[in-house]
Amino acid sequence: MDSQLHVFFFPFMAHGHMIPTLDMAKLFASRGVKTTIITTPLNAPIFTKSIQTTKNLGTQISIRVIEFPAVEAGLPEGCENVDQLHSEDMLANFFKAITMLQEPIEHVLQEGRPDCLVADIFFPWATDVAAKFNIPRLTFHGSGFFALCASEHLRLYKPQKKTVSSDSEPFIVPNLPHEVKLTRLQLGDHDKEDIETDFSKFLDKATESEMRSFGIVVNSFYELEPAYADHYRSVLGRKAWHIGPLSLCNRQVEDKAQRGKETSFDKRECLKWLDSKTPNSIVYLCFGTVANFAASQLYEIAMGIEASGQQFIWVVRGAKNEDDNENWLPEGFEERTKGKGLIIRGWAPQVLILDHDAVGGFVTHCGWNSTLEGVSAGVPMVTWPLFAEQFFNEKLVTGILGIGVGVGAQQWKRVASDGVKRDAIEKAVKEIMVGEEAEERRRRARTLKEMSWKAVEEGGSSYTDLNALIKELSAHRS
Repeated sequence: MDSQLHVFFFPFMAHGHMIPTLDMAKLFASRGVKTTIITTPLNAPIFTKSIQTTKNLGTQISIRVIEFPAVEAGLPEGCENVDQLHSEDMLANFFKAITMLQEPIEHVLQEGRPDCLVADIFFPWATDVAAKFNIPRLTFHGSGFFALCASEHLRLYKPQKKTVSSDSEPFIVPNLPHEVKLTRLQLGDHDKEDIETDFSKFLDKATESEMRSFGIVVNSFYELEPAYADHYRSVLGRKAWHIGPLSLCNRQVEDKAQRGKETSFDKRECLKWLDSKTPNSIVYLCFGTVANFAASQLYEIAMGIEASGQQFIWVVRGAKNEDDNENWLPEGFEERTKGKGLIIRGWAPQVLILDHDAVGGFVTHCGWNSTLEGVSAGVPMVTWPLFAEQFFNEKLVTGILGIGVGVGAQQWKRVASDGVKRDAIEKAVKEIMVGEEAEERRRRARTLKEMSWKAVEEGGSSYTDLNALIKELSAHRS
């Protein structure tokens, strides 16, 4: 038997899941673990360049490619990533394709004979497949302890169905360490409706599969959410290891800039622009890879950020399902903000930008990767959740950590999100950038930054938890 531990990673086909999985594979590899990432043909380039870099450093990461049954599941040919989906029907077909991947994964495990399978929560059959080969399955959610606890308490106690008479009436999520209030408007249909759908049945299977798995790996660090790390393990009885922030495994400028993306973006020009600015003078606006704003909302963002008087970098992915002629951009906006603002169309090296001294605030959709990257950079945030677990993450940032201000987003919406007015945007941006309260938030954010870096250094909480996990997997293998 090969003495080296071999772990297979199978991420869900979305940038927000694949990028932290790549970082996780690199982290395991840096501890002497042989790692293999399973992915599909069109998603493979996200991993290849970064893996080549790690090979040059002497670590062992490889890729196994399996075909994605897009056409068989009713999707367009070449549709292999959630970020390509534009309707609920496409999403349903995508999850149909996910169920068809079980057999190919079995073949990969049969050939590769790994010692562990780290599979995303969205592969409910992964626990049974791993058991077939007598190896542990670890579950990866891509969210933090707070969101995991809040979500589980909604599932167990259903306050959103028992205690409120309207979608806008606040309710308390019961039995959490802090008082957390939400409304039904801030929940997805699967959390607020009693109607059983294919997707709700899929999620039930995923939860049941996770509870039978070997445990959960969490992209977080203990000092960020200690009450919820303890609650998840002790009260909810889940076996879990915190090993984040995973993005901190990228120490070199090139690694931070790349983050799994082949792009023509000129990072040197961006950094040169930032270098010309004073510390904490730039607010960075970015809403992840899936956020989908109506053109009217993009217009309000432009008007709000201009009215705030703050210098900015704004990453714009465009108004979906509308003309790409940028009619939403206020007339003369770019001329008026020249030198003061930088619009990046498409993709931007977020970690590299957030880490720059000139950046003093972050307007974010509260995806967990972005939230953690903001924490690791020590910047206060304007929170603008859209869907998934983002409304939970907002509560952590604003109410518990005290490093953010909400923009006032009220409704869980996956497509063509809108409804936040320029005045609210202006007010929230000013609140994180200007004044004594802004400085206090910045002080707290910097303290969390220091904690995050200590967590991943030798002897830190995440460093130690990863060592414990590797030791346990080695013992299980023996």
